[in-house]
Amino acid sequence: MAFSNGAGRGWSFLTNHARVLIAIARDPQIRIRDLSGCIGITERTAQTIVNDLVEAGYLVRARVGRCNAYTVQAGRQFRHPAAVGRRVEALVGLFLRQGQTRPGAQGHASCGGPR
Repeated sequence: MAFSNGAGRGWSFLTNHARVLIAIARDPQIRIRDLSGCIGITERTAQTIVNDLVEAGYLVRARVGRCNAYTVQAGRQFRHPAAVGRRVEALVGLFLRQGQTRPGAQGHASCGGPR
């Protein structure tokens, strides 16, 4: 979801792919429904982004009962030439320092909100 800067043009510093990755790092067992809701995208878009991240090797998906759990591959490097040598852990670490890492916990800490 892009936020208006007051001039009627919406934009965001982070892409939806980055926001999905960060949300999953905070809650590796987050449901697609919850993920889409906290980011402000459709469930279909959230699923497409998760699939993109799995296919690119940034996430590993594992079945846990009837649900999925994800593991962020923090050592992976960013794809953009301007970020050569930078790893995913640097981005994720910026957002996890707030003590919001609680895999499997209830609530929307994945969105950065209160539990």
